[in-house]
Amino acid sequence: MADEKRVDRDRVREEFFRLTAFDAESFHESKIASYVKRKLIQLGLTVEEDGAAAKIAKAHPESKDTASNLYGYLKGTVPGQPLLFSAHLDTVKPGIGKKAVLREDGTITSDGTTVLGADDVSGLTSILEALTVIQEKHLDHPDLEIFITVSEEPYCEGSRFAEYDRLKAKQGYVLDLDGPVGRAAIAAPSIISLKVEVEGKASHAGFAPEKGINALSIAADALSHIRTGRVYNDITVNFGTIHGGSGRNIVPERITIEGEIRGTEHENALCEAELIRQIFEKSAKKYGGSIQFTVTEHIHSYFVSENSEVVQRFLKAAGDGLQCAKPECITTYGGSDANRLNEHGIETIVIACAMEKSHSTEEYTVLYELERAAQLTLLLMTDNRL
Repeated sequence: MADEKRVDRDRVREEFFRLTAFDAESFHESKIASYVKRKLIQLGLTVEEDGAAAKIAKAHPESKDTASNLYGYLKGTVPGQPLLFSAHLDTVKPGIGKKAVLREDGTITSDGTTVLGADDVSGLTSILEALTVIQEKHLDHPDLEIFITVSEEPYCEGSRFAEYDRLKAKQGYVLDLDGPVGRAAIAAPSIISLKVEVEGKASHAGFAPEKGINALSIAADALSHIRTGRVYNDITVNFGTIHGGSGRNIVPERITIEGEIRGTEHENALCEAELIRQIFEKSAKKYGGSIQFTVTEHIHSYFVSENSEVVQRFLKAAGDGLQCAKPECITTYGGSDANRLNEHGIETIVIACAMEKSHSTEEYTVLYELERAAQLTLLLMTDNRL
């Protein structure tokens, strides 16, 4: 590979450490957003913001110091269709006071008390480094659009409020996938949340249990008839929380259960939600209670053909350019901003960018892989032969 198309490992490391130092849990991204915006402007991009911050604050009163999505534009030097590159600013909890530690073997971890934040600082670092190399070495490139989102972790809330008419690209890459560099997710599921409010009738559990209707018994009866886990090859079902009751000696009047469905076929996932509703209705009727069943569609599934231009460009960049032994296309069961981009007509895949064990205090990255993620991003931005 020509030296002019090589990223700077030391600069990649320094940028990664700088970005992970920001406290940027979801709904609290204003400081890191200001930094990234300044950085993009310094790199010669025109940067705009949308109105997502106000909409997020209205939808989530708990949000503080949130920010809006960023749209960066870099005019191309060669003909070609514009390309979009995206990463998100927020991290999951615990993400306050993060301290990145470089180990002797090149592994980077947190100090063990927080997440590292490689999800998605590794993606941000890759985009910023690729743009830096383009500018300092005057590399040719098509029009580039940089879409930096907020509040991605809670079901892609930031991109829910994005203004997609600001984007002209019809192909894109979201840097937000774990696993080895050279992997891409070309399909991802719909994510649908379920909230079941079961209502019975309170009564004293010792003096008059027969006068009560036990909401917990209704819920237990329903759950005993519902398959959970990987119920089909393309659908998973989980119930994760249950709340209710008012005392050990009171027949529980109300129980609330929350869960989710993930499915690679959107209509199949909706059908599964309807089946679950019917089971709860049947159990409620059996015991003389009632339910309120709420279905919320968070993100829509997508599938991008391996023969598509956006995938073939990735495979050639990872194989011929980065010399990955075997670039890999997978289906993921995690959602990302790519779900929303595809829903809005921008054919997008998610590429691995040097993050492992995300969403845990064991999260880590490897400096060598961080460098390769930035290198792959640079190749995708600049090589018109791909």
